[in-house]
Amino acid sequence: MPHRYIERILKARVYEVAVETPLSPAPLLSRRLANQVFLKREDLQPVFSFKLRGAYNKLRHLTPEALARGVIAASAGNHAQGVSLGAARLGAEATIVMPRTTPAIKVQAVRNLGGRALLHGDSYDEACAHAFELAEERGLTFIHPFDDPEVIAGQGTIGMELLRQHPDPPAAIFVPVGGGGLIAGIAAYVKYLRPEVLVIGVEPAEAATLHQALAAGKPVDLPEVGLFADGVAVRRIGSETFRVARECVDEVILVDTDEICAAIKDIYDDTRGIAEPAGALAVAGLKRYVEVYGLRDEHLIAIESGANINFDRLRHVAERAELGERREALFAVGIPERPGSFLGFCKAIGKRQITEFNYRYNDAQEAQVFVGIELGGGAQERCDLAERLEKKGFSVLDMSENETAKLHIRFMVGGHAPGLTDERLVRFEFPERPGALLNFLSSLGRRWNISLFHYRNHGAAYGRVLMGIQVPEAEGAEFERSLRELGYPFWNETDNPACRLFAASGRGLADYPT
Repeated sequence: MPHRYIERILKARVYEVAVETPLSPAPLLSRRLANQVFLKREDLQPVFSFKLRGAYNKLRHLTPEALARGVIAASAGNHAQGVSLGAARLGAEATIVMPRTTPAIKVQAVRNLGGRALLHGDSYDEACAHAFELAEERGLTFIHPFDDPEVIAGQGTIGMELLRQHPDPPAAIFVPVGGGGLIAGIAAYVKYLRPEVLVIGVEPAEAATLHQALAAGKPVDLPEVGLFADGVAVRRIGSETFRVARECVDEVILVDTDEICAAIKDIYDDTRGIAEPAGALAVAGLKRYVEVYGLRDEHLIAIESGANINFDRLRHVAERAELGERREALFAVGIPERPGSFLGFCKAIGKRQITEFNYRYNDAQEAQVFVGIELGGGAQERCDLAERLEKKGFSVLDMSENETAKLHIRFMVGGHAPGLTDERLVRFEFPERPGALLNFLSSLGRRWNISLFHYRNHGAAYGRVLMGIQVPEAEGAEFERSLRELGYPFWNETDNPACRLFAASGRGLADYPT
């Protein structure tokens, strides 16, 4: 199958708007990983993303009649900008249907490039369905973001550039995967010319569309898709992209949010450029691959696919980067309530930097402390430190992998509400748009008393809330039914040790064996 795309890629009309991006060394990352790491800087395209290549190539292959009728696309950002710019260059009118959760900066970027932005639905799937309806009603040509041969060929020009820029074949090329257009195009070209080069897809664990499709032997619909790496938040891989990937992709690596944040920091350290989460995905996968397989002295390439990130998301990225690099540990520590205990705790930690310290008096016997500690030796040092503290007489619970602790508890440690009964703790995600928080509260706060509420805006498409609600035992089934009818993803955190220790009716660390 790869040979079917070679001629398409060689004839792709991308350079009328796109540029050949550099293949830049990453010296700091290379030294740390003991391999030669290179970044393919697609963040340097005119729209700060590789998507321009495929979008324009598809537009360039339309007939003059189709261009005159106009084109339409559904996108939350990068593809939208590529279609808008390409259509403007060719004198065509572009309509872009975007979810209402799309950040204003991306909506305005589409309009600045000449596109007409329509906001519809809370997700890409809803926006896409509406775009198909409009295309049929108005006779517009739908420009698919990934599942189209001309789009795939446009993205494949990156593979063509890579092999020219790095004539000695690299050991592996790491490619972010959403709908699959980028990896299909790169893999088709690379595997035809250099079959010995590994092409490795990288996906967020919470949006593993290609990984699941390969396991099932066909494209499948994911029940839920995580939205942190919004550029690859796709529920189902394309049919054509899957056919190519199944034949040409060697492996798929899954990474988590913290690893993506750490990769954004790695790219910044080496280039002073700021990648979006999807743009740093390949670097996160490269690091995981090196760790798992113990690679040394190899040449490895990661596609830095884009830089369209909201500035206010950087706070969340910075918070999670150290955890992703395993340079920070989060512990819940029980400290005896007696003079000198805190000093003894600090001595036990040694000269390590304390990144965070939250303390609340609990009872006359033991204080519960939520502490962040800077590490230099990764996961093993974290285990060793916990063991050392326990030997010094402190009770310790590792919270470094506890999502609720990282999202909420570390920002709201304040103690327990005395005498509170029937409290249930639930974590929610809901679409982030003007009025969304009010609508959310109006839906849940009418019948049951809200006893705790913590919300942080991360600059992402979805807001995150931790809520305490007083629900009598007899009304539990009705409460569960109400949560499901609300339609938002939710997690019962009532028994989460981070919540029980620091935010709910109290327990001690003795109740949570390490």
